[in-house]
Amino acid sequence: MLARQKLNTLLDRFAELEHQMSANPDPSTYVKLSREYSGLEPLVHKIRTLIKAEEELAEAEAMLDDADTDPEMRELAEAERDELAASLETLTQDVRIGLLPKDSADANDAILEVRAGTGGDEAALFAGDLFRMYQRFAELNGWKVEVLSASEGEVGGFKEVIASVSGENVFARLKFESGVHRVQRVPATESGGRIHTSAATVAVLPQAEDVDIEINESDLRIDTFRASGAGGQHVNTTDSAVRITHEPTGIVVAVQDERSQHKNKARAMQLLRARIYDEERARAASERTEARRVQVGSGDRSERIRTYNFPQGRVTDHRIGLTLYKLEQIIAGEGLAEVVEALILDYQATLLAAEEGGV
Repeated sequence: MLARQKLNTLLDRFAELEHQMSANPDPSTYVKLSREYSGLEPLVHKIRTLIKAEEELAEAEAMLDDADTDPEMRELAEAERDELAASLETLTQDVRIGLLPKDSADANDAILEVRAGTGGDEAALFAGDLFRMYQRFAELNGWKVEVLSASEGEVGGFKEVIASVSGENVFARLKFESGVHRVQRVPATESGGRIHTSAATVAVLPQAEDVDIEINESDLRIDTFRASGAGGQHVNTTDSAVRITHEPTGIVVAVQDERSQHKNKARAMQLLRARIYDEERARAASERTEARRVQVGSGDRSERIRTYNFPQGRVTDHRIGLTLYKLEQIIAGEGLAEVVEALILDYQATLLAAEEGGV
């Protein structure tokens, strides 16, 4: 059973947020209030729906307990009671999931980084395949993808590609993609038809907003240098590339894609903020042993999380033991949602089990 006091507390907090937002607070306070309001709104809707269903069920049962209820009304009340009892089970589970501890960054946009790992040219080609898979998945979700930095492979694909992904609940749906993705297939350059194994690393970082993190200009060392182009093409003749070092953490980012130094600096700052924010989140998570026990995998980007086996048309996510023979659909982006949903459901189930066990 759900604790009604906890539900009432959430409803009261939601009403308080509405009142505070209507009282014309200063812009920074309004941003904080609206973020909390938006985060609570879906859960409050579920709670109100649950309470209404409970009240209707109580009314139906009262009619059935009343000896004066005529047979026709009794029949209607019985049907309504059975229907409400079934829906209450689903509504209660939805609210229980909604009450689970939230990752404060779930609603944030994300920085997506894909890097070729072991496997040479084939790894770069695979990194390109993964990035296109995420681009298509983003498109299907109505998200916007903007490449911040890219280094192309010698025969195609990417040695490294970094992009900003913006839209609704981006980080919540992409965060379990971080880790090592392995591919098994016959490379186009392989004349003997032998299957090769190569890998690419994916990192998904929540983008930091102004209210999440502050960076002091005095902590930054900004260097400019001349951008280099592949094969001598499109080489800038000015020092438009930007490298930023955050001295307190030692984090370094460099962007050289744009011909404008100003644009490169803006993109580098966007990337720097995300990396500092990610480091702070990782440090906080390591201090919460309960949170560590319920993660999907360790979150370690050196962990092998998924294998794409082309000869068998198979994709296996090793963290949850999920195997789907839908490789073409998944690598094309259309089938990735099934994997993402399975990971989210497994994570929620683990959290629920931990809550019930008092872990």
